[in-house]
Amino acid sequence: MARQIATFWLALTYVTCTGREKLSSPSACSMHRPLGHARRWRNLPVYRPLVDLSTMEERHVILTYRLDRATIQELCAQLEPDLMSPIRQPTGIPPLVQVLSVLHFLASGSFQTTVAISSGMSQPMFSKVLSRVLSALLKHMRSYIVFPEVGDLPTVKGDFYALGHIPNIIGAIDGTRVALVPPSRSEQVYRNRKSYHSMNVQMVCLADQYISHVNAKFPGSVHDAYILRNSSIPYVMGQLQRHRVWLLGDSGYPNLSWLLTPVRNPRTRAEERYNEAHGWTRRVIERIFGLLKARFRCLHMTGGSLMYSPKKVCQIIVACCMLHNLALRRQVPFLQEDGPDGGVVAAVEPVESEEEEAEEDDIENRNSVIQQYFQ
Repeated sequence: MARQIATFWLALTYVTCTGREKLSSPSACSMHRPLGHARRWRNLPVYRPLVDLSTMEERHVILTYRLDRATIQELCAQLEPDLMSPIRQPTGIPPLVQVLSVLHFLASGSFQTTVAISSGMSQPMFSKVLSRVLSALLKHMRSYIVFPEVGDLPTVKGDFYALGHIPNIIGAIDGTRVALVPPSRSEQVYRNRKSYHSMNVQMVCLADQYISHVNAKFPGSVHDAYILRNSSIPYVMGQLQRHRVWLLGDSGYPNLSWLLTPVRNPRTRAEERYNEAHGWTRRVIERIFGLLKARFRCLHMTGGSLMYSPKKVCQIIVACCMLHNLALRRQVPFLQEDGPDGGVVAAVEPVESEEEEAEEDDIENRNSVIQQYFQ
């Protein structure tokens, strides 16, 4: 009986060995190996970076990644805790390489396979890296995209007044569309009025081209006024009403106590002057849309439609807005290959007027502004 029990436990020990180990000898089992030998990684490829940031020219770094070397290193240091593998395997991709590959993807608008090859990784691995970097970046969204606080209002209003001489403006609001391949079950919801599928992205910007608010959750068929009503902007502006400040929007938005829209059919010289000032001031949001899509080609139609779920597309859009603000904060110039000597290119997106005109709720507020400042 004792011999049968001993034989049973010996067989059980053999079964616990790995498939590559011979079952004819107890010494083949990993539990009988030396500790150092048991921890040795076998038959695993070791990742070797193909890009050395330190050897690249600064101009080439900006052209490829849209950020300069120092800013990339700062961003990598911020995201590194979330990008490190929980187990330090020899196959782990360094955080710097992960950040560079995602920046290249956002800047070029290329397919994942192309970016993956240039980064020295497989396409499935890059897909995981993209999700990981986006998640790590979005954790810091509130430190990159910030609505003006009460102490910042005098400076913000002064910057906007210099554009078109309209007082008390703290932001320009508008929507832009980013093309995507829609989910098959809700394809029509993402078809916009120009008959292509997209997300409708609401943004608020400052006069110095910083993005102070972004909402990228709504499909392309949704009207701008609906997105506004279902965003945090009405609450935020309601809290600032005692400071008598306004946003500027186009005719697709309702005229509210904190939102000024142009006069559709001006009849007096004062209304014409107001519309001219309104147009000059609000044009900053159009320049930002053009600059954002030129800097990050994944958002531009020429880069093709984003072939991701709407949730992933939303993450990509917000990440690009964060990186846009980071580039402005670090004064990174926008360089473009086809620009004169790679110089700064001023990009402006064509104006898109909404088909539906929103109901004007508070015309008296706008009339008081016209009478007080444009008579």
